[in-house]
Amino acid sequence: MNDKWGFLDTGIHDAAVNMAMDESLLNWHSEGKIPPILRFYQWSDPSLSVGYFQNAEKSIDFAAIDQYKVPLVRRLTGGSAVLHDDELTYSIIIAENKPFIPASVREAYYILSKGIFEGYANLGVTVDYAEKIDTSKTRSAVCFERPALYELMANGKKISGNAQTRKKGVLLQHGSIPRTIDGKMLFDLFRFPTEEIRTRKRKAFSAKATTISQETTKQISIDTMKDAFKKGFQTGVNIDLFPFELTNDQWDEVYQLANTKYRTNEWNFNHHLRSV
Repeated sequence: MNDKWGFLDTGIHDAAVNMAMDESLLNWHSEGKIPPILRFYQWSDPSLSVGYFQNAEKSIDFAAIDQYKVPLVRRLTGGSAVLHDDELTYSIIIAENKPFIPASVREAYYILSKGIFEGYANLGVTVDYAEKIDTSKTRSAVCFERPALYELMANGKKISGNAQTRKKGVLLQHGSIPRTIDGKMLFDLFRFPTEEIRTRKRKAFSAKATTISQETTKQISIDTMKDAFKKGFQTGVNIDLFPFELTNDQWDEVYQLANTKYRTNEWNFNHHLRSV
């Protein structure tokens, strides 16, 4: 029998509300107030999300952030920074003690990413899994520069970025499914030792990352993406989805959390300085 999850499309919101929503869903599921959730969402402006442990001051060019007027928000999940722009973003909220959720983060990601795999197939985009990871000590502050084990690749290039955390007995996985990527803006937002290195990294990026628009000759709308990936999760993860909506009180909780946490400098810029 397929597991039953609520499907929640929260539409377009700003960076703080989007991240507050994911945390609120995690909390409510841990308290038994809501079922497992598959959520789709978008961003009202191009926004940069940085990983839970990432030192934003070390890697981000704040003058460029101001120039582009790009909101910055810190995620609950780890990993490198992601520029969210022309994309469909998803999140999964599921109790980690479900029988089909492995204890290993990587193996759980493999199971849940089958929904993304099938979603790309529904769009006519052939993907496969990254089976090797870069073991060099050099880290990248840019998410799409380097695939993790089991992340999805198209023609040898990373095509989606994903991250996972587990808190209060609940697994939260969310990810970026880009339709296009603005490579100029992306690399302008990061610090580099020299402009020559920035230019070289930007040029090399096209050999490391790709998008839906680059992998198909069709014009793919966001609604088409939603339909493809919703069906993909149903068949790939073997779940039945039913429409789910939040109450006005729950929305109020999300906005409150966005204002008291995800819009604050303490969380977004100083969090990595505290012990965790």
